[in-house]
Amino acid sequence: PRSAMDHQPKFFENLSGTGKAIGVLTSGGDAQGMNAAVRAVVRMGIYVKAKVYFVYEGYQGMVDGGDNIVEVSWESVSSILQVGGTVIGSARCKSFRTREGRLQAAYNLVQRGITNLCVIGGDGSLTGANLFREEWSGLLEELAQKGKFIDEEAVKKYAYLNIVGMVGSIDNDFCGTDMTIGTDSALHRIIEVVDAIMTTAQSHQRTFVLEVMGRHCGYLALVSALACGADWVFIPEYPPEEGWEDSMCVKLSENRARKKRLNIIIVAEGAIDCHNKPITSEKVKDLVVQRLGFDTRVTILGHVQRGGTPSAFDRILASRMGVEAVLALLEATPATPACVVSLSGNQAVRLPLMECVQMTQEVQKAMDEGRFVEAVRLRGRSFENNLNTYKLLSHKKPDAELPKTNFNVAVLNVGAPAAGMNAAVRAAVRVGITEGHKMFAVIDGFEGFARGKIKEISWGDVGGWTGQGGSILGTKRTLPAKYLEKIADQMRTNNINALMVIGGFEAYLGLLELSAAREKYDEFCVPMVMVPATVSNNVPGSDFSIGADTALNTITDTCDRIKQSASGTKRRVFIIETMGGYCGYLANMGALAAGADAAYIFEEQFDIRELQANVEHLTEKMKTSIQRGLVLRNENCNENYTTDFIYQLYSEEGKGVFDCRKNVLGHMQQGGAPSPFDRNFGTKISAKAMQWISKKLKETYRKGKVFANTDDSVCLLGMRRRNLVFQPVAELKTETDFVHRIPKEQWWLKLRPLMKILAKYKTSYDVSDSGQLEHVAMHSPKEAETGAI
Repeated sequence: PRSAMDHQPKFFENLSGTGKAIGVLTSGGDAQGMNAAVRAVVRMGIYVKAKVYFVYEGYQGMVDGGDNIVEVSWESVSSILQVGGTVIGSARCKSFRTREGRLQAAYNLVQRGITNLCVIGGDGSLTGANLFREEWSGLLEELAQKGKFIDEEAVKKYAYLNIVGMVGSIDNDFCGTDMTIGTDSALHRIIEVVDAIMTTAQSHQRTFVLEVMGRHCGYLALVSALACGADWVFIPEYPPEEGWEDSMCVKLSENRARKKRLNIIIVAEGAIDCHNKPITSEKVKDLVVQRLGFDTRVTILGHVQRGGTPSAFDRILASRMGVEAVLALLEATPATPACVVSLSGNQAVRLPLMECVQMTQEVQKAMDEGRFVEAVRLRGRSFENNLNTYKLLSHKKPDAELPKTNFNVAVLNVGAPAAGMNAAVRAAVRVGITEGHKMFAVIDGFEGFARGKIKEISWGDVGGWTGQGGSILGTKRTLPAKYLEKIADQMRTNNINALMVIGGFEAYLGLLELSAAREKYDEFCVPMVMVPATVSNNVPGSDFSIGADTALNTITDTCDRIKQSASGTKRRVFIIETMGGYCGYLANMGALAAGADAAYIFEEQFDIRELQANVEHLTEKMKTSIQRGLVLRNENCNENYTTDFIYQLYSEEGKGVFDCRKNVLGHMQQGGAPSPFDRNFGTKISAKAMQWISKKLKETYRKGKVFANTDDSVCLLGMRRRNLVFQPVAELKTETDFVHRIPKEQWWLKLRPLMKILAKYKTSYDVSDSGQLEHVAMHSPKEAETGAI
């Protein structure tokens, strides 16, 4: 289980950048995480022995030249990881739109031998880069003809310009990628505001209308509506039907009648009705006041959404993309089209830039022509799934319209609390009710189940749950084995026909025990599904677990504060212990997001020689301008090299060079409000799991009874690379290291070298997964059902 490299990997050592010059620029609007991308490009570029240049102020700086194009060193990008916006500046540039301006830009680049450009920006910036690339050889010839600028030799030597793009845009409005850099951080800002509003609105019965960014794309509005359980959302891609004013007012007054003290309506700034007329936040407010007389407030978030520090997700995404962009530039040939590095599910992919731009323009065209169903489909699987899930969860049909299945489904939480569990329970309950089932909540896991702590739960009972941390139902680590008979009794007494378990490794073990007990107890011959929820992210069968993202953000925030305290006192190294059991996910990814110097994990054995090498590495670092260090240690990485031991070793060996401090983060990592990612992931994965239960109940219902005893009726729903997949828990046994409670193979170990490279260690990086240019795929509606989150 400890080998991260069992397959035959392809390494990048042969991809030397010697003699190459890479320019990096940010253009268009700024987005949190851009600096992480810039840092990754610079450090990866220098690592492969290329020269790297900052192009300050975007295309304007490229046209103006001079001090705007500067070669940079490793230290130039230290301390920028946690800074919002872009440190190299971004400017709209009219002159670059003229051939004269591009001629000047080409001259400035050739003077420095730059023929590789990494552009971080939106679709306009990337389209401009592609035009520049197409004109490049013509521009050089024109410069040569003018004689005084460059000679024929330079025209031959610098004949081709390679371009790789990364999309930095908080709107997530670029087709071909599930997430653009900056989107997740913008969602964090929105959700922080919504959570704050919720506390004030609970005191007064109020309606809040929130306007969020998104002139042409409703992603931020849609996902924040999902993440906070908003009553109504307006987005440009999905205008409300004729007569929406009446429907919305009926919905708001029904909610008020159910004793809901707060109504939230989210409006994207580009929202329109079905006649393409704008729907503004003021218009919505006036409507609510006139029709219902509710006390209503408008909050326009504006540029707050662009501010603050980047989230852990954005830092990791941008770092992965930055490294991938450098690899793409090193591998580019004159025949390679300009490409954009993007995210599909959990995988970095390269797509032809102009295919993505074309698809993005197609969305706008479809919206302008009123083809809204197609616009949603063109936005991609992730967007379509968000919209379908929101529609499913936000509007309760009248009881008369709901189907009646006579099935009873129980939901329980098992294991340690994880942020996002409540969002998952809410989605399960509401989808179950929509499907016509009676939903039951089990309090305190399997232990509570055995004691009969079971109650029916209704649509309204789970209102407002998405933003609550921990587990409202209560959760325990107890396994069912010693309570099998009592649990079977409760299943029989309450006529439970299916089980949905939301939890971590204990939930997985629990399902294995229940399925093994089927031979003895018929009561367990029902469909059972597990949704992974644990901060440790150690459940086999899923790349992500609900709660891990929130924990990662807590670690990253803490590391940022610690680094800030260290900037006052020079020459200080901090040793930080993270949770995770034997799973090093939090330590490794936290280190990548926080820009740490080392991360000690159980999956990669280390000895005293490696500890010594790390101390020497930090000693060298203290001679530079970056006089502080950050080391993360997973709690169970080694029984002898404890946090105290490493702290004492570093203190002794660093005497006179640096001093040391240690910090154990502990249960702080489990707490707090769930991140937007965890709310959204929990909601969507749980809704999908409940739909699977409905399907299995129909399939296994015979002669007035549900009977399911095959392996494929006890499944775990997990995110695997690009898709959500149902896997029988029995089949996952071979993938599990039960002693250490981790999967035998873990995808994130491939990212471990990234952290080392960005911290200036020599290492090997497996690039087997990258390097193939794919095409932008149009998905069919069927695919959308099975697709990405």
